[in-house]
Amino acid sequence: MAKAVSTCDIEIRVRYAEVDAMGYLHHARYFVLFEMGRTELLRQAGIRYRDMETRDLFYVVARLDCRFRAPAHYDDLLTLTTTTERLTRVRVDHRYDLKRDGQLLAEAHSTLVLVGRDGRPTVLPDDLHDTLVG
Repeated sequence: MAKAVSTCDIEIRVRYAEVDAMGYLHHARYFVLFEMGRTELLRQAGIRYRDMETRDLFYVVARLDCRFRAPAHYDDLLTLTTTTERLTRVRVDHRYDLKRDGQLLAEAHSTLVLVGRDGRPTVLPDDLHDTLVG
């Protein structure tokens, strides 16, 4: 079993299809990047989200807010830092810092709730919880 991970960095290159007419990374794409960060954070902790789904466990976004500080442009190489700020058996809170060459471009926070296939909140099984908390 992998060691618990509470922070991870991923690098992302802004693709042409992701920018708007002004050449800026479209605001809706930031939320896709944050999902990439959450998924990779989970993977680095030793859990693949697709394996959770086979167990009828799904993290749904209950809250997501973002503060845009500066634009990203086509072909920029960005670093996304995703951090777990709080983890319970039903809820997880993340923080996201998106930077280019050390400059903060966006910061965001999310709250995810674990639900079963029926869409109702459920409890994270012991094996997954133990993996995430170390």
